[in-house]
Amino acid sequence: MPSRRTFLNSAGAATIYRLVDSAPARAATAAPSDTVNLGFVGVGIRGSQLLEEFSQIPGVNPVIAADLYDGHLDHAKEFTQGKILTTKRYEDVIGRKDLDAIVIAVPDHWHKQMTLETLSAGKHVYIEKPMTWSLQEGPEIIAAEKKAGKVLMVGSGGKTTTLVAKTRELVAAGELGAVRQVRMMQYRNSKEGAWVYPVPPDASLKTIDWDRFLGSAPKRAFSPEVFFRWRCWWEYSGGVATDLFVHLLTTMHEVMNVQAPVSAVSQGGLYRWKDGRTVPDVMESLFEYKEGFIAQVSVNLNNSSRSPAMQIFGEKGTLTLEASGITITPEPEDYDIQMYGSSALSKATRDEYLKSRDADKPRPARPEPKVIPVEAGPGHGSYFIQSIRESKPSRENATEGHAAAGAAHLANMAYRKGRKLTWDFATNRVSEG
Repeated sequence: MPSRRTFLNSAGAATIYRLVDSAPARAATAAPSDTVNLGFVGVGIRGSQLLEEFSQIPGVNPVIAADLYDGHLDHAKEFTQGKILTTKRYEDVIGRKDLDAIVIAVPDHWHKQMTLETLSAGKHVYIEKPMTWSLQEGPEIIAAEKKAGKVLMVGSGGKTTTLVAKTRELVAAGELGAVRQVRMMQYRNSKEGAWVYPVPPDASLKTIDWDRFLGSAPKRAFSPEVFFRWRCWWEYSGGVATDLFVHLLTTMHEVMNVQAPVSAVSQGGLYRWKDGRTVPDVMESLFEYKEGFIAQVSVNLNNSSRSPAMQIFGEKGTLTLEASGITITPEPEDYDIQMYGSSALSKATRDEYLKSRDADKPRPARPEPKVIPVEAGPGHGSYFIQSIRESKPSRENATEGHAAAGAAHLANMAYRKGRKLTWDFATNRVSEG
């Protein structure tokens, strides 16, 4: 099975995805008392990758998987050599008494309902990003998480990597000085990168539970393209913002130690992939944070530029975050001799000014960039299992999931309204201006 890293690289993914740690779990074995029994809801592309990831963690026991397409269930059986049970009803998974936690990787419009039902059943939940399909759903999940007292972890892996932890440490230590701007990019140029996934030859109403897929979404005629490429339609997804912005925003929030933006403005459009989809294939949003900086997020499904996934611009230097490590380019020493600014003075006055400033002294050389390599750590899922075993708080809880998904929803709302919007995170209210 291709790993998520391999798949996303082949899809022309930017380096933010390759920041996801994937080192083997440190413990070779786990005591029987530490066994965590998992159920999986959704074992399509991402869900099957999660099944593989969790299966490699010592002491984790995949028990049952649910999916609406027979082929995905067959694949789960093949991967586990027939050990995993399968069903088309997610209730069969959530309702089992022998499970400790549920891993959910389904279309976005199902996230809230399945998450709430899992918590209500007294089980821990790993919910793939984005946590929500709409801005209004976030507070409901936050409240349910607190009421249940269970571990809820959002699946946006950049937050827990060693690279991100080191970057946060450097920013907090003042290596860059005051930060005023962050720039993030995610560029792709392929069918896979634009979510034009293969439609299996056996896709039909016999192999797919279409009505269950639609759920609360508007009814429509059966379409295998919609079923396998659901990210392309607003009814089931938030497009590039909730699929790609969310990773970038989650990572940036962790690095900058901030919660959520206070405003957003967006531009973009559907320029190339006119295959019936309704979401844009190019989008750029500018977020403002009360901590005194702006964040620019750009996604383009029509170009595979390998520009850095994230750059942080401070008064003392620029930090570039890539899979290979961290690079800090210091700002040059202030050369307080204004050659340009004094050019409009008379010759005598300018000569006097330059003499008083020791203008003949050499200009300081620009410092060399500093490369900071960082070793990979455990994968994101291992922290979920650790939180369950040790009764520790989640490394990416519902509040953090709402902050990142909510920012993506805010960007989409600004794009669709064509206006700048402000967001009060405490009340979850959005207004214009």
